[in-house]
Amino acid sequence: MPLPTVVQVVVDKPLSQGFDYLWDLEKLGLPPEIGHIVEVPFGRSSLVGMVIKVSTHSDFEIDKLKTVTQVAPLVPIDPAALRLMNFASQYYIHALGETIIPTIPQMWKKALDWEKIPKKLVAAEEKKKKTISELNSEGLIGEDDLNEEQKSALAKLRNYSSKGKEFKAILLQGQTGSGKTAVFLNWLSEVLKSSTSQVLLLVPEINLTPQLERRVRAYFPEKKMVVLHSGITEKERGIAWYEAVTGKAQIVLGTRLAALAPLPNLSAIVVDEEHDASYKQQDGIRYSARDLAIWRAHDVKIPILLSSATPSLETWLAAKAGRYEYIRLDQRAQGAHLPKVHLINTRDLRNQYSPGDSGKPKEKSPITKTLAYAISQNFRDKKQSLILINRRGYAPVLSCGACTWLSKCQQCSSYMVMHRAGALGKRPVLSCHHCGLVKAIPSHCPNCGNADLKTLGQGTQKIEDAIEGMWPDQRVLRVDTDSSRSSKGAEELFQEIHEGKVDIVVGTQMIAKGHDYQNIGLVGVLDADGRLFSQDFRAAERLFAQLVQVAGRAGRSGKDGQAGGDIYIETQYPESAVFQYLLRHDVDGFLSHTAKEREEAGLPPFSYQALIHAESKSLDKAIQFLSTLKGHLKSNGLIKTGLRVYDPVPKAVMRVAGTERAQLVIESDSRKQLQEVLEAIDTELRENSQGRISKETRVRWLIERDPINI
Repeated sequence: MPLPTVVQVVVDKPLSQGFDYLWDLEKLGLPPEIGHIVEVPFGRSSLVGMVIKVSTHSDFEIDKLKTVTQVAPLVPIDPAALRLMNFASQYYIHALGETIIPTIPQMWKKALDWEKIPKKLVAAEEKKKKTISELNSEGLIGEDDLNEEQKSALAKLRNYSSKGKEFKAILLQGQTGSGKTAVFLNWLSEVLKSSTSQVLLLVPEINLTPQLERRVRAYFPEKKMVVLHSGITEKERGIAWYEAVTGKAQIVLGTRLAALAPLPNLSAIVVDEEHDASYKQQDGIRYSARDLAIWRAHDVKIPILLSSATPSLETWLAAKAGRYEYIRLDQRAQGAHLPKVHLINTRDLRNQYSPGDSGKPKEKSPITKTLAYAISQNFRDKKQSLILINRRGYAPVLSCGACTWLSKCQQCSSYMVMHRAGALGKRPVLSCHHCGLVKAIPSHCPNCGNADLKTLGQGTQKIEDAIEGMWPDQRVLRVDTDSSRSSKGAEELFQEIHEGKVDIVVGTQMIAKGHDYQNIGLVGVLDADGRLFSQDFRAAERLFAQLVQVAGRAGRSGKDGQAGGDIYIETQYPESAVFQYLLRHDVDGFLSHTAKEREEAGLPPFSYQALIHAESKSLDKAIQFLSTLKGHLKSNGLIKTGLRVYDPVPKAVMRVAGTERAQLVIESDSRKQLQEVLEAIDTELRENSQGRISKETRVRWLIERDPINI
């Protein structure tokens, strides 16, 4: 009697083990391979899973095993991608099935539609052939057009990648406008000379993708490129993922979810704006796309380029220590000077409007007199102005002047933001940016009946109104999440800026990153202090990176020796290190200063952290759950020298959508020691939980490695 074929399959459940199934060769029509996507019966329903093991025996009785229902019409996922998933599962303490399966597009998880997929792929290929010629391409800067500094950087990159299969992590640190993109795209043209090579190009946010996509098309018109991010349809993502998995697509451009895409012929990786917090996933498996990309490059022995004007402290220290290769671009590509930084001290009355000032606005201005005069001068120079305020909506809080009422969210420990008509509906509304609750604005105070409700603070909509009132003849455009999801998408809004159809752009951090604006002469930053003081020890580092990025949007098109535009920053604390290093454009000085502070405090990257999250309907239950866990670690001798377990505390935003949230911070001087403790915690919690919910207290828990928000 022939031996049975048994496959082990993992599914998207928080279960540490795989499940054994029989493989019926006659029914399925092909032999099993590790990496096959399959449909299997699971309980009373069926699930899509992945084969991770093939054998002829099982620890269970063979006649009690169920049989694999069907196989997806797809080649098995390549071994390197599975090694990456396996590492991510172990490092981030997440079950293998719930690491792998969420990375598969929905189109490939609908087993009922698998028979139709081959026809869909053929139809998509025909459609793509027709539309490919219609797609715009722009921004080609050939090797001959590079300046000497760029050519030197390109020569170094080619040297690193010419040594065959070898891992190299390279930091490309360049001033904003120094032409980093042109350098790495010219380098990738060398990598892509082979007709089978694949490259992965990661960007932090969706709205950066279209502009870079057009530039990539200009460099590689003959190469098949696919785009992977959450902004495309499920069908588009499913087809793009298929072309990446099968090696048909040579260029994969995407956000963090693309970091886990199977790429059988991967030859190089570029992580653009590598410092950006958007590379860290904030739900499910909380991975860092940048860190996984580095591990992946090391595993398959290929070069990885990390590009940034303001590298993360971890990357910068690794380059300084010689663990990463280090390439710098210290001049703007066309030779213009860097923007001049002006700090406007909002405590100084000379910067504010006085009663007798000419051009004084009718209502109290949210913009200082100094910045307003600079904007007016910028108009006279026929340049565009860009105003950054990192808060969307009209005003952060609605308040009653007669009593203490504030527009608190009923479901969260935060305030509901006022949005004017047209942003989220036909009428003005209050919206919670944490749980999404939307309510009509009350006509009077719910507490005391006062009809005179006032707004506190300001968001992009309020600034837009104020600017339109101060400069009625100028064209104003607001760019934030609200405006980009209404009638025009983000790409259309950015196109209006590039084409010079607007005079003043008001926006959130969406406008600060990566965009190559050609006529911005002035950048203004409002409420810069809002991000300076925070419970997050990385707040200053993030603010500095954002200010350097937004400053870099000014004067990009200037030629040799020309002025590089101006950036005006309104702050009450101009003496802060963030602003003082920014005045000198001293990125290295700021990072060195930050590194000393962190080392003295024993904070990352000089230590390693993890968070244990707990969620419950009762905060006391969540805190008690974490306290019990800390007690377990103590009683079992797991808190050793070099490991610190802090007391559980409520999260900064304690309640979201009616759920109370707490956290336990674990810190270690050793990455290995932290890993061992987290694995012990995972084992302990799983033994007393159903999935990730405690059986006794019904508290939901999650382990997060290397958190960026504490």
